[in-house]
Formats: sequence, C-alpha cells, structure tokens
Amino acid sequence: MRHVFLDHQSSTPVLSEVFDAMKPFFTEAFGNPSSLHQHGLRVRDALKTARQQMAALIHAESEEEIFFTSDGTESANLAIKGVAYANERKGKHLVVSATEHPSVIQSVEFLEKQGWTCTRVKVDREGFIDLADLRAAITPQTVLVALHHVNHDIGTIQPVREAGKICAELGVPLYVDCDASAGWLPIDVKEFGAALVSFSPHRFYGPKGVGVLYRNRKARIVSILHGGIQEGGRRAGTENVPAIVGGGVAAEIALKELPARSAHTAALQKRLWDGLKTQIPYIQLNGPVPGPGRICTNLNLSTEFIEGEGQLLLCDMNGIAVASGSSCVSKSLKISHVLGAIGLDHALAQGNIIMSLGKDNTEADIDYTVETFAKIVTKLRGMSPMWDEFQKGIIDSVIAPTGRGKSFSQHAADVSGKAAH
Repeated sequence: MRHVFLDHQSSTPVLSEVFDAMKPFFTEAFGNPSSLHQHGLRVRDALKTARQQMAALIHAESEEEIFFTSDGTESANLAIKGVAYANERKGKHLVVSATEHPSVIQSVEFLEKQGWTCTRVKVDREGFIDLADLRAAITPQTVLVALHHVNHDIGTIQPVREAGKICAELGVPLYVDCDASAGWLPIDVKEFGAALVSFSPHRFYGPKGVGVLYRNRKARIVSILHGGIQEGGRRAGTENVPAIVGGGVAAEIALKELPARSAHTAALQKRLWDGLKTQIPYIQLNGPVPGPGRICTNLNLSTEFIEGEGQLLLCDMNGIAVASGSSCVSKSLKISHVLGAIGLDHALAQGNIIMSLGKDNTEADIDYTVETFAKIVTKLRGMSPMWDEFQKGIIDSVIAPTGRGKSFSQHAADVSGKAAH
C-alpha cells in the first residue's frame, strides 16, 4: 500500500539539515542563553543567528524585531492581548475577520469578557473580506486590526497589503497571522504595513515547539507571561534553543526554495483537483479556485451525501493522511466556523475534508489519491442513507440540484417537525 501525506497544513517533517543543526544544542551547547559565562554566550549567538534568519524570511529590518514564543497560538495570544492591554487607555475596541484562527478568535473572546468589544468583519462565499467593510469597522477606539494572510481552513489569500494601507491611514496597528503562509508565499512586513506578524516553523519543515512574533518597534505591546527578562522582557521563560536554531535553518532554506516549492505544489494542486472533480460527482471545492486567490498547498473539499470523518478514516486505512473539517462533539457534528462564515450548507460542511500538499509529494501520490478517494466515496455512498434518499428522489443535491426533491436541510427540518408533533 502506498503512503501519501496530505496534511502538511497541520505539520511538516523536519528537514535533515534542520535536525543536524539542532543536535549540538541538546548536548555540548546546552547552556542557558541568560547565563553570563561562555556556555550562555554560545547559545545567545545561536539565537541571534536564528533571529536574523527569521527576519530575512519576512523581510524585517532587524533581528531585534523578532521574538520567540512556544508556537503560533502563543504568538497570536501575545499579539492580541499584548496590544490590547498596552493601548487600553486609547480604547477597548478590536476588529477581526469572521474567519480568523481559533487562537485569535478565542483571545478576542477572552478580552470581551473583560470589557473589550470587537467587530467581526464578514466574508463572502470564498472567504474574502470587503475592504470597505473593514474601513467601516474601525473606530477612534480601535486599538488593533487582526487579519490572517492565508486562511487555515479554505486557503483564501486575504488582501493584507490593501488592509495595511487602510490601517495606516486610520492610525491603527495591523496584526497579520501568517501561520498558513510563511515558507510558502512571499511575506514582506513593510509591504503589508504590519505592526505584528506571527508564524510557526513547523509548518515549513522546521521543528515544533517554537513560534515567531515580529513586532515593529513602533507597536506598543506588553507581556502576558511574567517571571523573567527573556526576549527583551516581552516573553518570560527560558527559550527552546534547539527548536529556535532549527526553525532558523528551516526559514533560511524556505526563503531559498520558496519559488520552487510554490511552483511544484501549485502544479500538484491543479492535478489533484482536476482529477477529483472528473472522477467524483457531487464534490465541491470550498474557497477560491486554484490561482492567485488561493494558497497553492490547500484543497478544502465537500463531498455530498457522506460525512468527513468517514472519509478521513478510510483514507487513513488506505495510506492517505488528510484532515477533516468537522469533528464529532457530544454525538453531534460541529462544523468549522470558517465554513459557517462563508455560508456553506450544513450537510456539505459535514462532508468536509482538507488535503494539503508539501514539497515532497509527487504526481504518483496525486494519481493514487484520486483513484483511491473515488473508490472511498463510492463505498461510503453505498452505505449512506442520504445517498439512498437522493437516488430515490426524496432529497436533492445542493451542489448540482436536479429539481427532483428537497434539500437535505429542508428534508431534515420536515422530519424533525413531524417527530415533534
């Protein structure tokens, strides 16, 4: 059985060069970077080099603008809460898009419980914000706008440069979450007009356990972790030196290989989507079509009349690793808030999976995936009551309506109504 990894959005394998660079910092270079002796100095020098490598990846002016955290989630928490607390005398209002990562959304919800308010800018069917809506959402009390570069779920590339111009014009700092784009798309913090940018090396062949937060020197921010002077007093706690060193090497390699990686995965993305939509009826791509509006590594798919969890499990049994967009919570399927925000039909959101590509995937991987996934869909539909009802004309397709029956949502509402009586 062939093994194909199509879940690079969740994590990527560590490059051998990265692993080799990390090894000495587990053994002979074990010093604490806060120590004043030579062992500490060697480690501090290594951290400085890693900061320079991270700064180069996003075209920051200085390594002094780079801070290390434990991961992308902590970076998002520090960006949102740190700026909010530092600027609360000006106002207690935030602006985010409706499709931000949970680390952003839940940081905002935490602040809302303490008296902050937040405007969530709606998105269209492909996940794009309207820049006019963004402008309208900003008030004199707004202290931060948070916007992702690429959506973690549906791959939408947001107009961050244009958003940055609006924020600069209105005097509001912009935080850009680049967790899904760093190492795959060009990032220039100056072009973005961003006060803060975060990303995680483990998404571009670096190690887990390190996150990066870029902060423009003009951006006011306070620490949310206390107990040490590390990271310029912005993030207390001894740095994860091996992971930081490895992350720096991964960033340097990513910057060098970015054009080749993007071209390779874009070709595979097209091959995969073309194959799936040809072989499988009633399948839909969520988010923009492959091209300038979508990152080259992501396909978010809804396959009608079957659930995403079953698709994921059978893919795994056949050697294909994918992610499911729905999760089983308290015996009910909870759909992604991103799919809800773009107005995706509930039944399609339940039949959702994400396939995300990496630099080492091959055309043979893609062809095996298309062939195998088509068989999986056929098998699952053969066991699906929804597919059976569709074949009998009781319910209709949302993706390609035939006019022969009700939508699944309408049918479910009718059944529920009859049961209630």
